[in-house]
Amino acid sequence: MNNLSLGSLETPSQAGLKYLFLDLNSYFASVEQNENPALIGKPVAVTPLETDATCAIAASYEAKAFGIKTGTRIYEAKKMCPNLICIMARHDKYVEYHHKILDATELCVPVHKKWSVDEFDCVLLGQEREAENAIALANKIKASIHEHVGPAIHASIGIAPNSFLAKVATEIEKPNGLVLLRPEDLPGRLLELKLTDLPGINIRMLERLQRARINSVEALWHTSPKECRAIWRSVQGERFWYWLHGYDVPYQSTNPSMVGHSRMLDPNLRYADKTRQMARRLLFKACYRMRHKDLFAKHLTFSLRLEDGRRWSGQRDFPASQDPFAMMAHLNALWDQMLVDCFSAPYKFSPNRKLFHKVSTLLTGLVEEHQITNDLFELNLEEQSTQKDKHKKLATALDDLQKRYDKETVWLGVTPQTLSGHVGTKIAFNRIPDKEEFGY
Repeated sequence: MNNLSLGSLETPSQAGLKYLFLDLNSYFASVEQNENPALIGKPVAVTPLETDATCAIAASYEAKAFGIKTGTRIYEAKKMCPNLICIMARHDKYVEYHHKILDATELCVPVHKKWSVDEFDCVLLGQEREAENAIALANKIKASIHEHVGPAIHASIGIAPNSFLAKVATEIEKPNGLVLLRPEDLPGRLLELKLTDLPGINIRMLERLQRARINSVEALWHTSPKECRAIWRSVQGERFWYWLHGYDVPYQSTNPSMVGHSRMLDPNLRYADKTRQMARRLLFKACYRMRHKDLFAKHLTFSLRLEDGRRWSGQRDFPASQDPFAMMAHLNALWDQMLVDCFSAPYKFSPNRKLFHKVSTLLTGLVEEHQITNDLFELNLEEQSTQKDKHKKLATALDDLQKRYDKETVWLGVTPQTLSGHVGTKIAFNRIPDKEEFGY
């Protein structure tokens, strides 16, 4: 999209307080505190592995008071806070709470869009857009979450003319904040923020802004749509300007470009046979997700990080496919190639030694069925056609079993036993796993 058409969009003053955005505070850590009330008021760090060499993926506000944050190494965090309580992440529990929180919110107002596992927004209608009523609704949502989900679950709520500003408002007061950004008050409290507090401004974008001599939210506010488009080098900059100024410009919908899973291996899974089982399991899950979205892949990338610090990655290309059995054959070929590349002299392969640290499988080149062009050089022999039909029926049967029992009932190969109890499934920034992904 090269041009931004505003059409008949409402001005910010016409829209008024249109969106309510909810940002759950220290979500993973709060869920753990809610599950175990003895943890309430104590410094808690959530970790991906049971080792001090890993890092925190979430921290309670009590832990944050000591300077612990996402990415802090646990051995450093324990020096900063000797009484720190570390808990291994339970992504299935966080998804379960996500749905409970949505249900509690919808007792008050319909949820409009789920942005992540701990962020979503609601559209305000009619009298809900009046400041007093919007504040009352926000407090009602907070009370509903405390009553129906738990007392340890808190949220910062922002209310503004568009979803972007409503999200920004949640950053102004934490934890358990409630901030209104009324059109007539803009830029107002936006000027309290740093540029990197605005969604979409990362370190690289900050460098671009600084090169354009924009060093504050106030300076950014006083730019023009044309200037922002030039800084962003795309129409996205123009959208950003309008969002910042309160216009409700629609977000661009995007199709997924990849489906994959990766896992930092538990110590007992770092041997060759266990790592290979894990790779097969991750790929099988990715294939299921891809079929669930009615997509086909053209490329498989298999990556490993070895215990000695080396990294290996290989890719196989093929006609667009959903066939998990064909994908496993490609994975087998990549595994064999990895052994040749990584364990030729002077390196020595040993099945009884821990060799691998992390494994990843990634399906890319995703297309829908109508986008597939048949390969003119593919020989559609009867035997090949029969094999494809058989694989398709088997894959469909596997999917039907999973949907029927709401969990993964049948899979290919041996399932590696992990400390978390599930394989490869974790919450990414913009992806909320389906419940059945945690079904074993």
